[in-house]
Amino acid sequence: MATPLSADALVSALLNEGVIVVEHSGWRSHNRAGHGSWGPVHGVIIHHTVTSGTNASVSMCWTGRDDLPGPLCHGVIDKTGTVHLIGNGRANHAGTGDYDVLAAVVDQNYDDTPPHPNENNTDGNARFYGFECINLGDGEDPWPAEQLEAIERVSAAICRAHDWSAKSVIGHKEWTNTKIDPKGFSMPDMRDRIATRLRGEPNGSEGALSESLD
Repeated sequence: MATPLSADALVSALLNEGVIVVEHSGWRSHNRAGHGSWGPVHGVIIHHTVTSGTNASVSMCWTGRDDLPGPLCHGVIDKTGTVHLIGNGRANHAGTGDYDVLAAVVDQNYDDTPPHPNENNTDGNARFYGFECINLGDGEDPWPAEQLEAIERVSAAICRAHDWSAKSVIGHKEWTNTKIDPKGFSMPDMRDRIATRLRGEPNGSEGALSESLD
């Protein structure tokens, strides 16, 4: 359980972890305030977009859909490993999921995977940071090494900032039985990568860059 990071603290944590960051104009005040709570936070949920192309994917996640207004995440991780920040605060990314999963994340008391979700009774948008990763989600669209490394670094950055373990990072499909994302890589393997990174020191000297897009 933790108070959500401020926009400045989030950017600082990402850069310290060596993440390439693009700050899109207005992201610091782009959220779903007034439509539910934001915090305390307990972890990070990883998604795939079911889209292709960076500009189109970022635009879709910013705006949302007719039935689901944006932002649809806090950041979009593109195929090159660049992280596009588009939201700060409550975002429409997790939806409802299983309280037993949340409890396992909070207690850090699961082995390779959290308990299988079989109920949708808890507001995940209030409790998790969300990152959409550009991928078609068909099991064939590749996950470049740069993109997987960015997922690892982003997750480690937030975990380090909150003094969480890698077990605070889950896939959307591990939160609810209504989703399949992310498809194409293993969340237990990703948690192993994050755990390994957390055992070391942050290495923001490895080419981190912050750019603002107006």
